[in-house]
Amino acid sequence: MKSLAARRRHPAALIVLLIIGLFATGGLYALFSPTAGAQTKTMTAADIETGRKMFLANCASCHGMQAQGTADGPSLVGVGAASVDFQMGTGRMPLAAPSVQAQRTFPVKFNQEQIDQVAAYVQSLGPGPAIPDEQYASGVGGDTARGAQIFLVNCAMCHNFAGSGGALTRGKWAPPLQNIEGKHIYEAMLTGPQSMPVFNEANLSPEAKRDVIAYLHELDKKESPGGHSLGNIGPVGDAFFFWLLGIPLMLGAAIWLGRKAP
Repeated sequence: MKSLAARRRHPAALIVLLIIGLFATGGLYALFSPTAGAQTKTMTAADIETGRKMFLANCASCHGMQAQGTADGPSLVGVGAASVDFQMGTGRMPLAAPSVQAQRTFPVKFNQEQIDQVAAYVQSLGPGPAIPDEQYASGVGGDTARGAQIFLVNCAMCHNFAGSGGALTRGKWAPPLQNIEGKHIYEAMLTGPQSMPVFNEANLSPEAKRDVIAYLHELDKKESPGGHSLGNIGPVGDAFFFWLLGIPLMLGAAIWLGRKAP
């Protein structure tokens, strides 16, 4: 007993206990943290090698020969397959020209098989978010009312309440979200591209992401029952429209009627 008590008072005991606690916390987090599950498609060594060759031909000039990053592009080690699938699947990468922000472009340069191969190569460089499972990324079965609440709290301040997008600082912008594939919406939430914050599986569950996607897809179906939507940019845009067109028309009508009066 005296020997055990002496060991507890040893200067290194606190460090040993701290290390044990850190390993235990990390293990429990990995065991119980929610995950969306990766796509079940199996990528072979040949696919990864093909992806490496495409990376060297199309991406290495900015991201480095080992994807370690350069002055022209960030490191891709640990960004995961989901980030690659989002950036290449929406045509943002390869970047056509230096810009304050990569723009969504169509048609994309690579087909889905080629994108999967580059994503598999980048995933092999270091663990990162995987391409989400269709069960969650499609939005099918999602709660649109709950998705609207989550979107309005977390996303509307940048993307507008109707997903129409909006201006940010220093020439950047939050892109519109109309008619976006559910997989790419999920990947954007998961990886936080450019100015967007990261909503990982711990702070926004896969089910919550599915609800947001369901809400945005529901917006895609809706027409404007009150007439022209004016871009869905809110009351400021409506007021600007009336000041720019409505007030001059009313003034013109008043002057015309005044001149016709006897």
